[in-house]
Amino acid sequence: MKRLLLCGLLFAAVTAHAQQPVVTARVEPDSLMIGDRFDYVIEVEKDLVQTVAFPLFEPNEGDRHFELVEELPVDTLQRDGRRIKLRKRYRLAAFQEGHHDLGPAEILYADKNIVDTLRTAERLHLEVTTFQIDSTSHSIFDLKPQRDLPFRMGEIRGYLLWSLFGLLLLAAALWALLRYLKKRGATLGGLFAPAPALPPHVEAIQALEELHNRKLWQNNRHKQYYSGLTDILRSYIARRWEVGAMEMTTDEILSALRPLDLPDKARMDLTAILRDGDLVKFAKATPDAETNENAYLKAYYFVEETKPATEQAEPNAENE
Repeated sequence: MKRLLLCGLLFAAVTAHAQQPVVTARVEPDSLMIGDRFDYVIEVEKDLVQTVAFPLFEPNEGDRHFELVEELPVDTLQRDGRRIKLRKRYRLAAFQEGHHDLGPAEILYADKNIVDTLRTAERLHLEVTTFQIDSTSHSIFDLKPQRDLPFRMGEIRGYLLWSLFGLLLLAAALWALLRYLKKRGATLGGLFAPAPALPPHVEAIQALEELHNRKLWQNNRHKQYYSGLTDILRSYIARRWEVGAMEMTTDEILSALRPLDLPDKARMDLTAILRDGDLVKFAKATPDAETNENAYLKAYYFVEETKPATEQAEPNAENE
């Protein structure tokens, strides 16, 4: 009896883990006037270990029926044990009257080795109406033609005088600079000589800090964040070991670095960053805040652990 009970519990646990997320969507309101705004809402109930990515509403030049006004962050509605319910809200404006079939809402779903697109069972509909104009009680007139006015010199005289004054100041500043450089024995070409290139690890650390300060993933710009993170590491690897990492895939980069004597932690951190970056850029995954912050720290310490060793200080002179 105990064995049967244990088997039943294991079966229930596996079934619960394999259950796909439940997707629902709605339009608030589903009827409005042309030019008004409405909310496109998607709700997902899923397991904690499952990953979902909500759709992106990007401007489309061929379809101006709707325009994205605001994209709100993902909200957590409730959490019950391993189950969690999320809500994503998009605020749009409608510019085409009529009955619109928005189709089913879609999300990207990833769990272990499974990547799939989930859709709602129902299709969403939106009714857009416009103002009725009574042409019988109002007269409609055509636009008046544009008037051509004669050109007058006085209209641009002030601009010409100020431009001439600016050119004189620029010429005087250039003459003073040339005299100063001549006294010091320098040339104008040496003044604009390019600065020496920074070492690869210094350039990579500065780029990582600048990327971190932009707070991309905090503003739901996960793709830009991971693209910048992986590009910085690829550029560092290309300069550090002269590997064509900018044109390589993740597997090719890892294979090229396999013969090198790298710390095990650095190698594992690089693999994790590149793999997560591929999921975000190509599978539209949305990692959580802890994963995003850890990706930056892993990239930072990968550069620190693999930078060239500093030169040994020359031995002191022997005592006389």
